[in-house]
Amino acid sequence: MTDWIRAQKPFGNPEALGPLQLAWLGDAVWEMHQRLRHCNSPGKSRDLHVAVVSEVRAGAQAEAIKFLEPHLSDFEKDLARRGRNKAGRGPRKVDAATYGKATGFETMIGWLFLKNPSRLAELLDRLEESATDLQ
Repeated sequence: MTDWIRAQKPFGNPEALGPLQLAWLGDAVWEMHQRLRHCNSPGKSRDLHVAVVSEVRAGAQAEAIKFLEPHLSDFEKDLARRGRNKAGRGPRKVDAATYGKATGFETMIGWLFLKNPSRLAELLDRLEESATDLQ
């Protein structure tokens, strides 16, 4: 399901962007990935929406970065740390630690999407494999 990411060529200069800009981009990439995962599933649009929202919420992103951590390079861990430290408080319904981890995840996703799409696809494939193993 990551062929669309693998087809991307490195683009732009992510080093010129701040962690929150990268997180903003990473949030869009992550949501697109989840939508593409679910778009071939039969169901009403409301059901598909609920399924995607459950995967893009901060708690799910925090779990994703925790699962991926042993597989991350030091640089990728640093990207996630920088995003986490810039996150701020976040919405009331999410505790600050979870929101920070999710922002760190999004920051890493945004940077990898721009700079190393094949690595991003590799990490997302790991998440996909773990989700399949849990079913």
